[in-house]
Amino acid sequence: MSDKKESKADKYFNMDLMKELCETNGISGFEDDIADIFERELTGVADTIERDNMGNIICTKKGKKGKPTVMLASHMDEIGLMVRFIDDDGFLRFTKIGGINDQMLQNQTVTIHTDHGDVTGVIGSKPPHITTAEERKKVVPFDKMFIDIGAKDKEEAESMVSIGDPIYINTIFAEYPHNCFMGKAIDNRAGCYVVMEVLKRVNTDATVYGVGTVQEEVGLKGARTSAFKLNPDWAFALDTTLSGDHPGIKPDEAPGKMGDGPVIVLIDAAGRGIITPKKVRDLLIKTGDENDIPYQLEVGDGGTTDGSVISLTREGIPTGVFSVPTRYIHTPCSVASAEDIENTIELIVKAIESLA
Repeated sequence: MSDKKESKADKYFNMDLMKELCETNGISGFEDDIADIFERELTGVADTIERDNMGNIICTKKGKKGKPTVMLASHMDEIGLMVRFIDDDGFLRFTKIGGINDQMLQNQTVTIHTDHGDVTGVIGSKPPHITTAEERKKVVPFDKMFIDIGAKDKEEAESMVSIGDPIYINTIFAEYPHNCFMGKAIDNRAGCYVVMEVLKRVNTDATVYGVGTVQEEVGLKGARTSAFKLNPDWAFALDTTLSGDHPGIKPDEAPGKMGDGPVIVLIDAAGRGIITPKKVRDLLIKTGDENDIPYQLEVGDGGTTDGSVISLTREGIPTGVFSVPTRYIHTPCSVASAEDIENTIELIVKAIESLA
């Protein structure tokens, strides 16, 4: 008989849903399949569900008149590739959609989604047997790479794929010990999971908008238009951030650690992104402290999130950002903690309930 204490993740976390979110494909501009999951999960929970002109999905749980309105935003898109050219020999050239390091691309197997079905390919490269010592030291730029789909020539390749088809790197989803998991697109399917679960669990007189935004990875586009439409009193953006608890990262480069709770962002992009308003910062920290929910604080130098453009919408919207610490983001295989996700959900639910 085990005396292990049951954790929040043990009690509440739906690993099957998280697996489905990670395994479902949706690069920027191709998020419909993720929106379908939002709609399925929140039908009967949200009072209204709509998709706007950009492709954002907006799930509204109506509150009482005169009470605050709160927007939860999580981007649905993931990084990936796209077919841009087919050469005479039937090999594909591609462009990157979102921030991808070239060094991780070589020799990956990929799936190209076409109107006729999926096509398998491999990002080919020169074999090590005939590369020089100097060549082996260099990272091959992506625009010098190609995808082999087995076509004998351009005509055959064009019968299989088309310019503009989205490309996904093949990977697996796996459960790790200690309620952790590995998979692709945890940035930002973890945030999508949080938005859905908050709407399911929150009990408030506030009106809550659960929004799956599009095209975050290529310019925060969907958040800009959906925030303008909704113009909420408060907003919380859900995303992921670097977890600095593995070799190769100094503690001051990424102080957040997987398993230590959600990261509350105070500033990102060295202030070029969001600078969280004091009333939002105080609300989130107080909520965590009063409810004994672990959290971490971050002042970031690097990228930014949907929260930045939401905060600048119309006359300004008080906005906070929660990030799930995640190892190896913007690669085909990231690792995150279900316990961190559950603590994120609980903190947001408590914060929203306190507003009303």
